Amino acid sequence: MNSQESISDQVSLAILRALAQAVTSGELPSGLVLPSEITLERPKNRDHGDYATSVALSLSKAAGLNPRAIAEVIRTYLMADPVINGSVSAVDIAGPGFLNISLARAGQGSIIASILKEADRYGHGNALAGVSVNLEFISANPTGPLHLGHTRWAAVGDALGRVLTAAGAKVTREFYINDRGNQMELFGASLRAAAMGVPVPEDGYHGEYINELAKSIIGSHPDYLHLSEVESLSAFRDAGYALQLADQQRVLQDFRTNFDIWFSERSLYDNDFFKHCLDRLRSQGHVFEEGGATWLRTTDFGDDKDRVMIKSDGSFAYFASDSAYYISKRERGFDICIYMLGADHHGYVNRLKAIAACAGDDPSYNIDVLIGQLVKILENGEELKLSKRAGTIITLEELVEKVGVDAARYTLIRYPVDTPMVMDVDVLRSRTNENPVYYVQYAHARICAVLRNATDLGIAYGIDEIHPELLEHERERELIGALAEFPRVLAGAAELREPHRVARYAEELAGIYHRFYADCRVLPLGDEKATQLHSARATLCNATARVIANSLALLGVSAPEKM
Repeated sequence: MNSQESISDQVSLAILRALAQAVTSGELPSGLVLPSEITLERPKNRDHGDYATSVALSLSKAAGLNPRAIAEVIRTYLMADPVINGSVSAVDIAGPGFLNISLARAGQGSIIASILKEADRYGHGNALAGVSVNLEFISANPTGPLHLGHTRWAAVGDALGRVLTAAGAKVTREFYINDRGNQMELFGASLRAAAMGVPVPEDGYHGEYINELAKSIIGSHPDYLHLSEVESLSAFRDAGYALQLADQQRVLQDFRTNFDIWFSERSLYDNDFFKHCLDRLRSQGHVFEEGGATWLRTTDFGDDKDRVMIKSDGSFAYFASDSAYYISKRERGFDICIYMLGADHHGYVNRLKAIAACAGDDPSYNIDVLIGQLVKILENGEELKLSKRAGTIITLEELVEKVGVDAARYTLIRYPVDTPMVMDVDVLRSRTNENPVYYVQYAHARICAVLRNATDLGIAYGIDEIHPELLEHERERELIGALAEFPRVLAGAAELREPHRVARYAEELAGIYHRFYADCRVLPLGDEKATQLHSARATLCNATARVIANSLALLGVSAPEKM
């Protein structure tokens, strides 16, 4: 079995083939509209098989047939399907027409074999093969430390990039530097004031980091203090920009988040690039002049109002950058442009999709906008709001100092981004099952300890020691079934842009492994002689460790062998 198509995918496709054959043979009505995909459930009671589906019930009314009769037809064709022959041992009909499907021992063995053969590529697919994706997941001013909002995207965006890559996409990770506008001038003025020992402008930048930057700049360029006001403002701005951007890059690298491109907003106006973009939009018929300003008619494509690109005074509106930036991405060859924006950017969804439509693209395919909600941090039961360095919200670096990279990344990723979340520092520092990253990492470390002991006892394990016919316990079946689900989970995470599915899967798998470990003795007791069953269970442990490690790698979290 190729992991790019999980056993559940194979069974789902076989059911679709069975339905098509039944329509062709006349056993089902010729006009019956068949589903495009079959959803399989994992029964809680393993006596009900490894997979279950209610498709017969859903088709009953349209077919004018008893659901059990439809289920019987599906069963007949399913058991004769050559693709899954040998992988499925039984198809039972339960209740009003549910189909319960049990995997054969050989099918379970092929799952373990696939995991061990494909190793760190197990679960990877090719659904997005040939697709070039631009993933922009942090947009920040180079005027201060990265804060908690950036931290969530730093973790989730990086994980999404890993997930999309595992699905076959060619992913370029991009950081959008907001280095244009009045905030840069205020930044320069704040640094100059701090360097000269005078009050920072009220609407400027405050916090200890401003003093640190100013001191560093003066240390390297003491002459800046003797420049004219205009010259010194520009000098402090540019020097501070370089230092702060380098600091952001360092912090992100320490957080295991790396970018392929650091894209400057200023560059959109170099060499008349914006004029080129405006001409392209104009050629599509969506640019108009009104009140001395230049507009893009985004209301043609669902925006709540048309947007100004060039104001009546000749200055560029921020929307001008939005438009040029999208066109830049598409002209650089990206098929899909994913934007990951903060909670205060809900209004951007329609306007960004309208830009794509105005450029002649398909906004349902070429652009995808994700909105992340806010994060709160609790410590000792109280919300943390102030940063020691920045004087405002907690920074990425401060969070990592409190809980570590693994705990911070895992916790930020494990929640859907469209929901607010709370991080409890005390829980994340604990070595208990309440700490989700500890729970998953401990499962991996426990398996590694078991395998070390197996080696010490001379118990062989690996691809030649699967012995699926011996793995009959309910917990073994449950664990193998969970391992088989990983390719499907990963494919769904890529398709839906939801890396949290991988984290939740890892937790579920860890729980299933712990139950297996409690009920199925892997190593012999005392002077008990080792058997093939011990080898088979150790091999199952080996496969489980691999899938846990693969899951954690997609989240940018380590899989320790000892804890």
